[in-house]
Amino acid sequence: MRTDTPQTIYRKDYTPPAYLVDTVELGFDLDPETTIVASRLTMRRNPDSTEAGIELYGQNLKLVALRMNGATLREGDYRISSNVLRISKAPDQVTLEIETLTSPAQNTTLNGLYVSNGNFFTQCEAEGFRCITYFPDRPDVMAKYTVMLRADKQKYPVLLSNGNLVEAGDLPDGRHYAKWEDPFKKPSYLFALVAARLVCQEETFKLMDGRDALLQVWVEDGNLDKTDYAMQSLKNSIRWDEERFGLELDLDRFMIVAVSDFNMGAMENKGLNIFNTKFVLANSRVATDVDYAGIEAVVGHEYFHNWTGNRVTCRDWFQLSLKEGLTVFRDQEFSADMIGTDSGRAVTRIEQVRTLRQAQFPEDAGPMAHPVRPDSFVEINNFYTVTVYEKGAEVVRMYQTLLGRDGFRKGMDLYFKRHDEQAVECDDFRAAMADANGRDLAQFERWYSQAGTPVLTASGKYDARWLTFELTLSQSCPATPGQPDKLPFHIPVAVGLLGADGKDLPLTVGGKQHGGTAVLELTEASQVFRFTGVKEEPTPSILRDFSAPVVLNYPYTDDELLHLFSHDSDPVNRWEAGQRLAMERLLKLTAASAHGSKQELDDTFIEAMRKILVDESLDAAFRENALLLPSETMVAEQMEVVDPQAIHRARQFMRRVIGERLRADLHAQYDANLTPGDYSPDAISAGKRGLKNIALAYLSAAPDEHSDALARRQFDEAGNMTDRVAALVSLIHSESAGAALALEKFYDEFDNEALVIDKWFAMQAAAPGTDVAMVRSLMRHPAFTLKNPNRARSLLFNFANGNPAQFHAPDGSGYAYWAEQVMALDKLNPQVAARLARSMDRWRRYSPALQAQMKTALQKVAGAPKLSNDVTEVITKALSN
Repeated sequence: MRTDTPQTIYRKDYTPPAYLVDTVELGFDLDPETTIVASRLTMRRNPDSTEAGIELYGQNLKLVALRMNGATLREGDYRISSNVLRISKAPDQVTLEIETLTSPAQNTTLNGLYVSNGNFFTQCEAEGFRCITYFPDRPDVMAKYTVMLRADKQKYPVLLSNGNLVEAGDLPDGRHYAKWEDPFKKPSYLFALVAARLVCQEETFKLMDGRDALLQVWVEDGNLDKTDYAMQSLKNSIRWDEERFGLELDLDRFMIVAVSDFNMGAMENKGLNIFNTKFVLANSRVATDVDYAGIEAVVGHEYFHNWTGNRVTCRDWFQLSLKEGLTVFRDQEFSADMIGTDSGRAVTRIEQVRTLRQAQFPEDAGPMAHPVRPDSFVEINNFYTVTVYEKGAEVVRMYQTLLGRDGFRKGMDLYFKRHDEQAVECDDFRAAMADANGRDLAQFERWYSQAGTPVLTASGKYDARWLTFELTLSQSCPATPGQPDKLPFHIPVAVGLLGADGKDLPLTVGGKQHGGTAVLELTEASQVFRFTGVKEEPTPSILRDFSAPVVLNYPYTDDELLHLFSHDSDPVNRWEAGQRLAMERLLKLTAASAHGSKQELDDTFIEAMRKILVDESLDAAFRENALLLPSETMVAEQMEVVDPQAIHRARQFMRRVIGERLRADLHAQYDANLTPGDYSPDAISAGKRGLKNIALAYLSAAPDEHSDALARRQFDEAGNMTDRVAALVSLIHSESAGAALALEKFYDEFDNEALVIDKWFAMQAAAPGTDVAMVRSLMRHPAFTLKNPNRARSLLFNFANGNPAQFHAPDGSGYAYWAEQVMALDKLNPQVAARLARSMDRWRRYSPALQAQMKTALQKVAGAPKLSNDVTEVITKALSN
């Protein structure tokens, strides 16, 4: 293990910056090997600070010159230590001029200014700007920027930065320049530049106030035919934000730029959003329905940041969910509204709940557990997590559940009125919601400060004499690192009561009528809610629409779950009843498999699945989701000691039995949900493809000559990537004799489409037959590289996280492989390496034999020389907690 201890940053230690920056002028002479960066900062002493002197952050920079108020500073006038430049004596008003050198071509971290495929790009969130020039690189320092870019015109004909283009022209020696001004104050993490050979699709879009805005989507030549959907999603986002929240685009232009080397999905730099190509490029030949949905959501997300993140930003990085949780909620609402139907909204909600269960709940129960607003960190990049994003979005959603849609809008309006162009805290958002609606939300703060997933325990008691139903709700929350004891949360619990006919009973609780659903507010450790006028013993439907991110414990019988699965008017709880039925059986099958007992699946469950499958009154997308079994990861979360091989065998057995017993119905639904004609990514068509392809997957789980022929035919005749991938996955997972030829054909057809080749690697990495030896073989393929995050994720991450039975091979080969790759990636890109390192968070939950091998792998990484702070923090917490 490394001997030096990385510094831990604590929220409680926040102090305001000693100096504020009013204006920033930046000049770039762009060259891949040596880029010259000149900056001029106008600064003033912050009256709210007691600190003396100026602190500027810089990383991997060569300082050429430093002047203060026109005078050159010499060594002794300033000091550089631990990537901080300190000027101890400075007047109240300062103009600081700085010249630095940086080498973008050598920057494999993709943080700061770097080169991808011969073009210049930037990524400055969270702390990338300090890799460009010395600066008070913190989100509460907001300034107006003017940027001059100079570069070779032939190599880099397109020069872009934030805001509005005010001047451009040619320079001697074949160079040219562009000058950009951003009229709004922003923190340094929102700075961006692009210097590249690109082409663009552009449109003029009329805003609701009558102004015309220029919209541009910039891509590399050859990809222009894949930009239509991103452009349409941008236009839809702009219009939706105008109509839903009264928020308008505040610039004359809005640009999206796609780059293939990018650590994140996208970045909301003011007016110049830089995107991973994965979330821009799409046509029916190369993109699946999931890709299209991802593009819509991410384009919406980054555009919505223009207000929730840019105009109002974070005081410090502990407040990250202030912008990310809120903006995830906004993009979720946008995507649901774009579908436009109740069933469509329900399906998007089900997908959100599945993500929470599969990714966020495990994080809450692991060594990296942290509150939505963390109290400390070593490396902020490690806290771009599902807790900050997805759980943060659930916290925002609970405001809307408690206050109603109109009340939530009132809170948003007050938030912007109070805090436009300010850097604020999560508490400021909560205060706006409370004040706008006259509500006391003091206890609600615990959702921000307490880690862990609350457990909601419920019990019901019906009194036929008094026609009452008493629902007792109790809450608790497991201990998490640094937080052994938790106080009660403020939990909105949406409840309905179903009668014997499956219909909602009218609700009266506390003397107030609620219609079919009542939102109960649990604020104590335990409370009793009494429903009156209940004329028959009901089946309670608890936590409708997943009204809070909690684990629900209620002693449902199989008959009650079947009743809910067949009739609940709330689609999320209807789906949830099916998941509970499946999970109970998966756990029993896993236990049987672990002990070598006979595995059996009851007819009752199969019949319930059949009814959902053939119910034409239900949306096809809902039926697909209802038929999808809990993942192996979700099953593991329910076990005290995880046995990955037993879980895999149990789930495969269940899939095979469903395929065998429902074979005729699956074939019928396959035929009934064909989508002939030109491809469309609309929700109805996508739902039909989803149901058809899950039918194919179940048929292939019980392979015979007919299912194999069906998969081969679909692969050969598919008119879109969704069907092509589904057929290929079916062939691979069923170990069809035609799988190898299909994989070869797929690669040959798409070898020049990087995003499709990512799919090619990912499908193989997650296949049940892929072991470590095969993954190593795939790494030797000429198309594989660790330097591209998308490619690394497609193979390494899909194997470690998407193929648990093989990754957790009893011989420990998966762990040895993991250690090698984490260390190799750390030398290139610590952010990506740290994400891979998270694959071993939960090592203590496995059998002693697996634990011993996992610990050895963790210790091997911990002992690596020059390990980054990113990976060190993850490994240290895994070994310590």
